[in-house]
Amino acid sequence: MMAVAAGCRSAEASAYWHPVMPTDADATDEALMLGYRDGDAAAFDVLYGRHKGGVYRYLLRQCRNAALADELFQDVWMNLIRARAGYTVQAKFTTWLYRIAHNRLIDHFRRGGPAALSPLSLDDDETAANLAEPAAPRSVEPEAAAAVREQAARLLTLLDALPEEQREAFVLQQEGGLSVEEIAAATGVTRETAKSRLRYAIAKLRQGMQSWQ
Repeated sequence: MMAVAAGCRSAEASAYWHPVMPTDADATDEALMLGYRDGDAAAFDVLYGRHKGGVYRYLLRQCRNAALADELFQDVWMNLIRARAGYTVQAKFTTWLYRIAHNRLIDHFRRGGPAALSPLSLDDDETAANLAEPAAPRSVEPEAAAAVREQAARLLTLLDALPEEQREAFVLQQEGGLSVEEIAAATGVTRETAKSRLRYAIAKLRQGMQSWQ
């Protein structure tokens, strides 16, 4: 994904140049995006570092295809670069960012249809590593680490079985840190619809994990 950031910066530089201004690494996402809009190239690096993991996992969990997720991931950040000149703070930055990601997914599905999806295989070590929760510390006993991995694999199986809209609501909450209102804004639905999707997703996941245990 570092190559994606480098490619984005190269594409931006080839279009036009702005002076680099000091960047506050502790600044809010919104302040960073405003700075990036106004020419602070380093602000992009901070935003990318903060959100690259969550955006990638969101795309991967929705399309369930690592190669496709890589392509969509790069498109999302390129779309952000293209849209930066018109950026204003009308919502949280993450809501705006995941709206871009959601729209890119919708555009892909409209062009490729369901056939573009491929089921997640937990035998694919790289894919499973990207989807699973962080690995257990090395200090953890092997038996406990194995149990954590097994639990993560079970959760991934349950996530894969959720209806697309419910899975998206859950992943936006977990990966993007979005509230119900922000999920609604990012996906273009009402608050009640977003709340319902998230509630059903959590209930199904809890039920599945309890029955497994």
